[in-house]
Amino acid sequence: MPGHRSITEAEKLAAAKLGGIPIRHEQMAVVANIHRAASAVRQHLENSVLRGSDLTWTAFVVLWVVWIWGESETRHVAEEAGISKGTLTGVARTLEARELMRRGGHPTDGRLVLLSLTDEGEELMRRVFPQFNEEEAFVAEQLDDDECRSVADGLRRVVLQVEEHGEERRRALLNGAEPALRRSGRRPKPKA
Repeated sequence: MPGHRSITEAEKLAAAKLGGIPIRHEQMAVVANIHRAASAVRQHLENSVLRGSDLTWTAFVVLWVVWIWGESETRHVAEEAGISKGTLTGVARTLEARELMRRGGHPTDGRLVLLSLTDEGEELMRRVFPQFNEEEAFVAEQLDDDECRSVADGLRRVVLQVEEHGEERRRALLNGAEPALRRSGRRPKPKA
């Protein structure tokens, strides 16, 4: 692919550029490789399994969340999928138009919207997920089972660090100030 640099080349360039700057190289490598791995895996899965079902990565993740959690409020689906509520609205409308997802009102709070899969959505996930998992196995093929568990455990600990201590760290870095406005013009809501 034009303009694409291998991970080895990128690491060499970064080392040359950062040689005289006092940084924590191992931690930088972890975060950089999390990003590169996530991008590479997402692109591979979109261009293989998901393309055949005319799904984007985001649409698949939304379907996955609702498939696993069952009928859910949109705010919870957006949070679990790691997307904004606005993005979820567009994705949910597309999935609803394809008759894979159903949007319904909350029984006690008319302001809330619930998402659930249709029978067609359930069938799609039962058909697509085994193919998706085969590609997960392909992606992790160079790791044995113990290495897979070790990598998964390490990444889980990274996620827990951010989930459990990230807000406190952000506030300390910002001297207690709120984060800058997002593109939407709204400040991110603090987690309860």
